[in-house]
Amino acid sequence: MMMKKDIGLGILRIGSAVLMLTHGIPKFSKLISGDLEFGDPIGLGAPVSLFLAVIGEFVCPIFVLIGYKTRWATIPILITMLVALIFVHFADPFGKMEKALVYLLIFTVILIMGPGKYSIDRK
Repeated sequence: MMMKKDIGLGILRIGSAVLMLTHGIPKFSKLISGDLEFGDPIGLGAPVSLFLAVIGEFVCPIFVLIGYKTRWATIPILITMLVALIFVHFADPFGKMEKALVYLLIFTVILIMGPGKYSIDRK
């Protein structure tokens, strides 16, 4: 029975990290190209907001993907999704904020359950 749980956690961890990277890679490309135009939802300035979004949507998902420091890596992702939900999409229709909610739920489960057996953390 434990093997099924670990396979499920691996699928959830790897799949969600890959999906999050589809949002993070364009932001990372924008950052390294020097294009620092970005939203400023919490008043830190566009470059800082972009940098923090890259950490939450690109750097940390790579850690989650490989299962290294997984629980710690979910925290910036969760913060990024909370900011997206509360400050960016809160007034939007539910369908627009749903993606941030789904990521919030998935990465909360990963934070609670850990990466599972098939990860660097477990080696």
